Amino acid sequence: MSVVSDDEKNMSAAGKSIAGNLHDLQARVYKTAQRVGRDPMDVALVAISKVHGVDAIRAALATGHRIFGENRVQEAQQKWPALKAEYADVALHLVGPLQTNKVRDAVALFDVIEALDRPKLAAKLAEEMAEQSRSLPCFVQVNTGEEPQKAGVLPKEAGAFIKLCRLDYGLTIQGLMCIPTQDEEPAMHFAFLREIARRNDVPCLSMGMSADFETAIELGATHVRLGTAVFGPRPPKP
Repeated sequence: MSVVSDDEKNMSAAGKSIAGNLHDLQARVYKTAQRVGRDPMDVALVAISKVHGVDAIRAALATGHRIFGENRVQEAQQKWPALKAEYADVALHLVGPLQTNKVRDAVALFDVIEALDRPKLAAKLAEEMAEQSRSLPCFVQVNTGEEPQKAGVLPKEAGAFIKLCRLDYGLTIQGLMCIPTQDEEPAMHFAFLREIARRNDVPCLSMGMSADFETAIELGATHVRLGTAVFGPRPPKP
């Protein structure tokens, strides 16, 4: 039986919906991991709060959830400094593309960088982490479908890029991340990413979103990125 906190009891209807979603999703993560013989504690649910406001995030925080993801540095700066001051144990992941002119702000605010995809960015991250005395774990984004419009290192170049990041720039490459091709079976992309990680001794895999996270867990995901499933449909743009 789920334990409901006092904060959850005092929530709005929208907040209670988010809390209920999180409880249900955590249960699904747990059951899926158990079913395939994995420790459920080895799978982290990253609640993707991009385009959702502070009230929605607070509803998730009230459940005890502490791992979140944002897509854009500028948006995160508007929401997270005060929240992180209040909730010191939050881990905030940057899951979207990072421009080099935003690296200083990203290193100051985020706890994990999930979209490392080019040497210039690796060099800038290493420089800024040294400047700020922060060593953030990084995930290399791999373009498993080799789509020209999508960010990410090509699979054939992933090994050399991981080595460059580790040896030349001293970055901690904690994991790999991918976004499967929209019209293809995601399982083959997840299995491909798992193999690249195995060959390069990379321990974590960020893969799987709201529609396919259980498949990702079956194939080794350590982080699943869930947005709509947690917070509901994205609010209309102003």
